[in-house]
Amino acid sequence: MLMVYIHIYNVQSSGCTENYIIERLYMPNNRTIAQKLTLGRRGFIASALAASAMGSLAGGASASAADGPTTIRIGFQKYGTLVLLRQKGWLEKALESSGHQVVWSEFPAGPQLLEAMAGGAIDFGSTGETPPIFAQAANDSILYVGVEPPAPHGEAILVPGNSPIKSVADLRGRTVGLNKGANVHWLLLKALQNAGLMMKDIHVSYLAPADGAAAFDSGRLDAWAIWDPYLSSARERTDARVLVDGAGLVENREFFLAGRSFAQKAPGLVRAVLDQLALLDRWAETHKEEVALTLSAGTRLPLPVVQRAVKLLPFGLSPITPDVIASQQAIADAFADQHLLPGRIRVADAVWHEGQSG
Repeated sequence: MLMVYIHIYNVQSSGCTENYIIERLYMPNNRTIAQKLTLGRRGFIASALAASAMGSLAGGASASAADGPTTIRIGFQKYGTLVLLRQKGWLEKALESSGHQVVWSEFPAGPQLLEAMAGGAIDFGSTGETPPIFAQAANDSILYVGVEPPAPHGEAILVPGNSPIKSVADLRGRTVGLNKGANVHWLLLKALQNAGLMMKDIHVSYLAPADGAAAFDSGRLDAWAIWDPYLSSARERTDARVLVDGAGLVENREFFLAGRSFAQKAPGLVRAVLDQLALLDRWAETHKEEVALTLSAGTRLPLPVVQRAVKLLPFGLSPITPDVIASQQAIADAFADQHLLPGRIRVADAVWHEGQSG
């Protein structure tokens, strides 16, 4: 049985109220026969529809359903792996026999998504590398649970085609727009540092993606730090020029995160999502044309634009390794040094250790 309902809730961000719609609740009533698939990529064992995805659920399914959450609420953005997982419906199928449900809600950017997670509105989601830094600095409500490979070409600092700005050094005294705490916040900081500048050397205008697009198109910004699909959209509709992208500066990883309380109460559901994402990544690596079609439909960007972006988009879910933690710690320390965080954080304290209750 498929049951559809709409629920609207508000999230406060930068003084503004934004409405988000939770679109779908899947309520299965049929059991399916599971097939076991094994993935060796990045050390993940993805037992889709069975042992790994369902083992922690089916092994204690009645206790899990009775004592823990019966629904997992997933936040996604317009672009990325979770969009594909939602479209394919694999997670719902994997959870059919356990009676668990999936609710999806869309967010304009990572900071807003993690704000909703901190407020208990969602349980699982994905963002770039910077939003978790700000979220952890604000509270201890999130955990890193997985990560995709670096995608440095997926974000950039744009300038108008006729702009006299030719290098990052030319941004001194200029107005640059970005979504505060998003992945491009780190891109801008790193690019400025490499050019011998600091954040105080420019005028920063903190804008959500839609507002940033309007400001950039109208000429109110000298430059705009933005990520895909907004990056590709801006280049498609305007003569925008890439001043610098993430290559050689930042990694631009996609992180998967879960609410700390949720991960402690329902580790089997977290594992089920990760296992399906591992399967999805394996599929996506060999079906990039279908990936582009799906993302083009979701973003309403021309297919050729999305196809070019997808060619540069790597897939391959992996756990949070020491080198990833070190990379995130370097970002956190850099923001703390700029007094952009309320205090210093230890990224390792926000990493999920499966099987541990703490």
